[in-house]
Amino acid sequence: MAYAAIVDPMTADDFLKWEAEQTERHEFIDGGIFAMVGVTRQHATVAGNVFALLKQHLKATPCRVYMADMKVKLQTVNTFFYPDVFVTCSEKDHQAELFMSEPRLIVEVLSESTEAYDRGDKFEKYRQFASLQEYVLINPIKRKVDSFRLDKTGHWVLYEFIGHAPIEFSSVDLLLDSAVLYEDV
Repeated sequence: MAYAAIVDPMTADDFLKWEAEQTERHEFIDGGIFAMVGVTRQHATVAGNVFALLKQHLKATPCRVYMADMKVKLQTVNTFFYPDVFVTCSEKDHQAELFMSEPRLIVEVLSESTEAYDRGDKFEKYRQFASLQEYVLINPIKRKVDSFRLDKTGHWVLYEFIGHAPIEFSSVDLLLDSAVLYEDV
């Protein structure tokens, strides 16, 4: 997913009203608006596979999974993001309509144009979600998954899954075969 800046800054409330009238999605980062542009077939396929696997796994639990059309709001930096896939187990989020605010797991599928941002500034902001336990970056071309997990000491620890290794989403207790993740890619 690539981003293109839109110049006119606005408030979060103005953004929500404006965004509701747009045909394309935009992220809102402390007053700045950034258009999100298209994805590759590989990106869309992997994101869809992750969503389907999580949806099936979380059936009959208090957790719900959402795809790229649902926003998450980070209050601390007045920001709205559209993660590729995320899970929330929050009753507060289950009542929300326009955006969620307590993600447990966030998954981003990488592209050349966004990898540095997803690993850097975006991850720095995501770490401010008190509810976040795991941040997963998937590279569909290299077939590599980096899972950053919050440990008991408050540190983010990297777990790498490369090639055909089984992939673990520890925040939702899911272990899956990498072939299923990359199916149809």
